Amino acid sequence: MIIMDELVLNFKKKRRNYNGTKKTIKKNKKNIYITQILLGIILFLVSIIYIKSSDKNLLLYKEYVFTESLPFTKIKNIYENMFGEVIPKGNQDKTVFSGSLVYKNIEDYLDGEKLTVSPNSLVTNLNGGIVVYIGEKEGYGNTVIVQGNDGADIWYGNIANVNVKLYDYIEKDTTIGETIDDILYLVIKKNNEYLKYEEYKN
Repeated sequence: MIIMDELVLNFKKKRRNYNGTKKTIKKNKKNIYITQILLGIILFLVSIIYIKSSDKNLLLYKEYVFTESLPFTKIKNIYENMFGEVIPKGNQDKTVFSGSLVYKNIEDYLDGEKLTVSPNSLVTNLNGGIVVYIGEKEGYGNTVIVQGNDGADIWYGNIANVNVKLYDYIEKDTTIGETIDDILYLVIKKNNEYLKYEEYKN
């Protein structure tokens, strides 16, 4: 009987500790979200003050915002160096496989290349980065653009069943979607130069 009472007491103690840990994790997540919201508000207010201070600033702001591609990965790296992870790492999906794109044929196409692959092939990300575009691109069909950690914009065209969302940070070899048929359009742009797939992966 004494042993049973000790077991019950130990169980209750462990349960209290577990509940306390859960509350701490929830509190930490809440603090991170509040910090992110406050930083967003501060950035927004600083932008408004900058624009309102002179017409020249307004023109510079418009020119940069509408003509330049925002370097999301650089901003993310600076943020993480100063404040830590943007999103705390919890239960993350593991990749089923990793490796290079498997294709039967590759040829030049518009600004990139056209790869002949198996019908409905899974398409995985070539490098970790941020999803900056999902939608139709003329000549490429439904396209996902990922801005890589190395500064390269990688376009994956002719994609169905897209598995990522806009502004998701995705690791290398994350499944993006699958090809609509047996064609994958691939465009790799870095420092305003278009690269071939074989050059980029080496």
